[in-house]
Amino acid sequence: MKKYTGKSVYKGIAMGPLSVLKKTDDQVKRSKIEDPEAEIVRVTDAIGASKAQLQKLYDKALKEVGEANAAIFEVHQMMLEDDDYLDAIHNMIRTENVNGEYAVAVTGDNFSEMFANMDDDYMKARSADVKDISNRLIRNLNGSADADMGSDVPSIIVADDLSPSETVQMDKSKILAFVTVHGSTNSHTAILARMMNIPALIGVPMNLDELSNGMLAVVDGFKSEVTFEPDEAMQTETEKRIKEEREKLELLQNLKGQENRTLDGKTINIYANIGSVGDVGYVLENDAGGIGLFRSEFLYLGRDNFPTEEEQYQAYRQVLQNMAGKKVIIRTLDLGADKQVDYFNLGNEENPAMGYRAIRICLTRTEIFKTQLRALLRASASGNLAIMYPMITSVDEVKKIYEIVDEVRAELDEAQVAYQMPEQGIMIETPAAVMVSDELAQLVDFFSIGTNDLTQYTLAIDRQNEKLDSFYNPHHKAILRMIKMVVDSAHAAGKWAGICGELGADLELTKEFLQMGIDELSVAPSMVLRLRQRVREMKVFE
Repeated sequence: MKKYTGKSVYKGIAMGPLSVLKKTDDQVKRSKIEDPEAEIVRVTDAIGASKAQLQKLYDKALKEVGEANAAIFEVHQMMLEDDDYLDAIHNMIRTENVNGEYAVAVTGDNFSEMFANMDDDYMKARSADVKDISNRLIRNLNGSADADMGSDVPSIIVADDLSPSETVQMDKSKILAFVTVHGSTNSHTAILARMMNIPALIGVPMNLDELSNGMLAVVDGFKSEVTFEPDEAMQTETEKRIKEEREKLELLQNLKGQENRTLDGKTINIYANIGSVGDVGYVLENDAGGIGLFRSEFLYLGRDNFPTEEEQYQAYRQVLQNMAGKKVIIRTLDLGADKQVDYFNLGNEENPAMGYRAIRICLTRTEIFKTQLRALLRASASGNLAIMYPMITSVDEVKKIYEIVDEVRAELDEAQVAYQMPEQGIMIETPAAVMVSDELAQLVDFFSIGTNDLTQYTLAIDRQNEKLDSFYNPHHKAILRMIKMVVDSAHAAGKWAGICGELGADLELTKEFLQMGIDELSVAPSMVLRLRQRVREMKVFE
């Protein structure tokens, strides 16, 4: 029994087998083998495993993001059956007596380069696909394959770290908890973990090489501890605590359908933050009044090229239809900082949090922005949509956005495409936006305060830097005064203001937020009923 202490991301408790995610070594070593035919059998088995994984990914994507987005996994399965690709691998193994990993790596590089040099854009795009399937094949050959997220056995994920794209793609129904060596409690990955409603620890000083798939573990988010191979006494105690937590959650179910009204009659909208189409089920399950933040960048993560207008339209329409008239606020593309995507070619920056990201990308690479706007406006006919623009610092930026929106509207009008003009709001997450919020309120329909970035910019603290966690204070008077200033500016212009950052779920501040006049709090789906309970038990003015 080994116990480690980390930092809690979500205060729950879980017990179950491990799935160990290890970062693979990019260097594939060449080694001589004695039996080429046996090595080819290894490759054939690895291909079978790869195709099974891709089929599960296809089935999952089909349910969550539709057929268009899922098609890439079908393409990858077909490429694993390509005779030229397979013959090249087999021939290298037989003629040079090399291991399968090396033969796949060399063949993958050769085919990838061949596709990249072709004139046809479609064929060029296959270059990245070949690399992807070759890397998957190598992982299956060397035993470092992806954890089977499609497994029927729910498991605890342990890893060095998890990127936002990795977290977004996980099958949440099969994850009991996750534990990582690195990461910050304020990172985007941590936010997604809280949205998943699963216990999670980061900063745990464990050695992944000492852990194995199937090993039993207990993750205790309340004590910020993880225990590997717990003894029988601990297993019994953990089962008791899990049952108690489940009973507490069942009591919260009684709050479904109830108003978000305080004892002295003050009401507030409680919405949910989500990161993908598949998360809508959590919104409905927890009885949120709407979606206050839909992170559209999930459509851009975990893929090799830009999502098309049609792919985006289908995803947005599906969310709006599933929400059946409840408000859905979709944030436009917010990439950069901790959400890097290779095919955007953003490059490395000394301080990405203050660099080329979010609306700055959209205003300078307008075709990317216009594609998303066309999809959003087309989807608006399917439900109650509002659009929200991130990382605003000035009135001029909003005016430029509206000019681009007008261009998109003109294109749709000319093509006689139906749409409804949605509400347009902005995220207030920079001190600059706070200080000119009175002017911004004259232009937009609503404000949504992103407290995570607002805190890091105001306190000059990089929220990705785990060394600064102890200095990161979202309760700082400066932050609370800024929130009040934003609310006052919105109300003076007859507009509404909400919070979609992590601070919205801080139950210690709920009363103060209501006293400020906040109109809406958008939180992780798992926090909706807890927040409703807090609201219903308090008096705002005593």
